[in-house]
Amino acid sequence: MFELPTGNADKGLGVGKVWYKLPVWLQKNSGKWLFDGGGGYQVVPQVNYRDFPYTGWLVKRELNERLELGAEVFAHGREGSAAAQTGKSVMIDLGGYYHFKHPEGEQFLFAYGHSIAGQTENYAYVGMYWTWGKDDTKPNAASPFQSGFVARSQ
Repeated sequence: MFELPTGNADKGLGVGKVWYKLPVWLQKNSGKWLFDGGGGYQVVPQVNYRDFPYTGWLVKRELNERLELGAEVFAHGREGSAAAQTGKSVMIDLGGYYHFKHPEGEQFLFAYGHSIAGQTENYAYVGMYWTWGKDDTKPNAASPFQSGFVARSQ
């Protein structure tokens, strides 16, 4: 994965250069349960930032056809003196998805998390998520979101 710079780094809006994530992730579905986890390494080629490892483990349950809830443990290394996360941290977050019936493929995402070790971090996330495309099991239908968890913005 790579992230392109879109903000003005001089104003604290982004890193100012392209940075990369090199993940290795595994997923297992078991009925209405999803187990997901892995780790990786983030490469940030910018002054006052560091390359660092990260890992996470998720358990998610589909409560009904519209609502999924999950819990995650996530950890990252020191990100550098220019980042908000100058130290290592281990966090727990809770969140989920609400899948709208119409239009199909539209979800409301939400999460709240707090650090349990290392640097103090506290965050909340809400967002809208859209998917589209062909679902091989339903000809000419939008493909509903199948699995995953919330994106993290720190």
